[in-house]
Amino acid sequence: MSTTKRLWWGLGILLAASFAVMLWLGADLNRTKPPIPGKVVTTSGQTLYTHADIMEGQKVWQSMGGMQLGSIWGHGALVAPDWSADWLHREKIAELDASAAKLGAKNFESLNAGQQAQLTADHKDAFRKNTYDPATDTLTITDERAAAIAVVSQHYDEVFSDNPAGAQLREDYAMKNNTISDPERRKKLNAFFFWTSWATTTNRPNSDKVTYTNNWPYEPLVGNHPAPSTFMWSFFSILFLIGGVGLLTWHYAGWQRHEEPAVIPDKDPLAGLKPTPSMKATAKYFWVVIALMLVQIALGATTAHYQVEGQHLYGLNLSDILPYSLTRSWHTQLAVLWIATAWLATGLYIAPAVGGHEPKFQRLGVNFLFTCLLIIVVGSFAGQWFAVMQKMGLAENFWFGHQGWEYTDIGRFWQAFLFVGLLVWLALVSRALWPAIKAKDERSSIVFLLFLSSVAVALFYGAGLFWGSESHISIVEYWRWWVVHLWVEGVFEVFAIAVLAFLFVQLGLVRGKTATVNVLFATIIYLAGGVLGMFHHLYFVGTTTAGVALGASFSALEVVPLALIGMEAVENWRHSRSTPWMQKYKWPIMFFLGVSFWNLVGAGLFGFLINTPLALYYMQGLNLTPLHGHTALFGVYGMLAVGLMLFCMRGLKGEQAWSNGLLRASFWAFNIGLMLMALLTLLPMGVLQLNAALEHGYWYARSAEFMNQAIIDVLVWMRMPGDLIFAAGSILLALFVAGLWLWPKKMTAEDVTPQ
Repeated sequence: MSTTKRLWWGLGILLAASFAVMLWLGADLNRTKPPIPGKVVTTSGQTLYTHADIMEGQKVWQSMGGMQLGSIWGHGALVAPDWSADWLHREKIAELDASAAKLGAKNFESLNAGQQAQLTADHKDAFRKNTYDPATDTLTITDERAAAIAVVSQHYDEVFSDNPAGAQLREDYAMKNNTISDPERRKKLNAFFFWTSWATTTNRPNSDKVTYTNNWPYEPLVGNHPAPSTFMWSFFSILFLIGGVGLLTWHYAGWQRHEEPAVIPDKDPLAGLKPTPSMKATAKYFWVVIALMLVQIALGATTAHYQVEGQHLYGLNLSDILPYSLTRSWHTQLAVLWIATAWLATGLYIAPAVGGHEPKFQRLGVNFLFTCLLIIVVGSFAGQWFAVMQKMGLAENFWFGHQGWEYTDIGRFWQAFLFVGLLVWLALVSRALWPAIKAKDERSSIVFLLFLSSVAVALFYGAGLFWGSESHISIVEYWRWWVVHLWVEGVFEVFAIAVLAFLFVQLGLVRGKTATVNVLFATIIYLAGGVLGMFHHLYFVGTTTAGVALGASFSALEVVPLALIGMEAVENWRHSRSTPWMQKYKWPIMFFLGVSFWNLVGAGLFGFLINTPLALYYMQGLNLTPLHGHTALFGVYGMLAVGLMLFCMRGLKGEQAWSNGLLRASFWAFNIGLMLMALLTLLPMGVLQLNAALEHGYWYARSAEFMNQAIIDVLVWMRMPGDLIFAAGSILLALFVAGLWLWPKKMTAEDVTPQ
């Protein structure tokens, strides 16, 4: 059996086994998720909440922006608190204050250390005891706890309304006045917050050590500390990483000695490629990519500024028009949209070139899909504005407004519309690829992998349709990460690998057989950790030890291929300097070189920093999370999108000369700006938060008290130089793209001279 066939068999077996385990873990999560009781009653018989109240509260939370305003179980925005951790701490303090008052003290804080320790110990077991009765579907709590719940409920009512008593916290949390204007909705919201908090501190059935969220968040007052499995699987994951890096290095060293170098052509093999009508029609996609990128960066700057002025932008009361939860919603959604649009447009451009023919009505299909894209962007964003401004009913909100789940925020109608659009994209790409799929040549395996990854790109987004308006949050999180992790980080990664391999083969820089083996092997390595590694996002959303163990083990393997990323970078650099005509492709390859760097730093170094269960236990939802998110999302996927876009534009504009000065400045502005953003703000702020969490508990690291310190304000302002340089990079890129159409310049001999 040939090497290629063995790799195809290996990839098939890997995927079958991985997704079988994924589905089994999903079924296990569904079985062991925290129960939502039919009713919550006190020992004296008073009914506090019902199942309907909790589910209605979840819908209210979604309508105000959900994860875009604070977080739940560590997932979401960072300026407002994590509501589940904040509720837990406030409820516990309210109960301890009441007990301290019975001892004649003013409050819990006024007691001496010994009295505080005794009182905390007396109350800890009662908080952790599981009093949910599945036979009657009833959760019973003490009257004392009910009184504490009333205190916290009053506090939250003040914060989410326009009550002057909550004005300062609303500003600290970057919340608009009357975030939830309806008093009845605020009551339901409190029911949901109580339940998410209850799950974090209540032991699982038949366990006296582990809660439904694996003891997250860290809260000493209720005995929430890392579970033993958190320590054990953190250590094992590090061993898996070391072993994986060693095996991959061994393989790479052996394989490289047998790899035959390609014979570089004297002339550009793609110079004679004439774009078809449908290929030319993709140009407008790239214009939209630039527009969406510019808007996304502007919204990112606005969102970051809210952290220092709360409800204002340099004195302008912007929160009345564009509140924080909305600017962040659009900022995160646009990041995915412009990157995905660039990749999808690349597929539409490259498919006819690969297949060698223009299918009938292909251009019409490309234009139709473009129109649908514009409708989805405008319609979904308008719906989110009406939702966050509380101008939409809860039922309508789910379909047309704001679903509240980070990166999958758009209403279900727009979600379904986008899924149908992806199926149309798949049909357009597949019909153009079909002649190359049927051909039996050295490119056939790469083309087939490109086809399979295109199928996965279209279908995996459909995972976002697997939850409903009243689905349990644990189940929503499971399917949400199918979209955010598997669709973005897994499927698109394979699609990009296949596209790049094909481009390098077409350019004559890599042999077809060599590229086929390399791309299949790389796909196996990426997906070996990437599929089951998804569960590192789900350590604390209701998973059992099995989910933690598999998530920790396989997510460590995600970092393995990044250990050799420097060799990939050297290879890309060698390609860019291999022959004079490659100067035309220098800047696309330079952006791929940037991908290699940020893969190692953003995805690898900063990713593994928060990857193990023990690390993420303390770091989830702190600024070390967006440190990884920003450097990986733009540094890897954004840079890759720009590189692919530039490759397509080289073909679209033929022999036109490029403004290398603009591209050079844009490239370095992106990289320097991103590095400054990471090192001057996100990293030091995250380290300070981590120290605060370790000393006082997770709630404190996310509290207004901590986040309003002068040092935090300084660190936020220190983000401005990096943000401005980064924004300049996007403007320079926009000027370059505009110049290709508005002031074209014919290529001369000087433009292909090595620089």
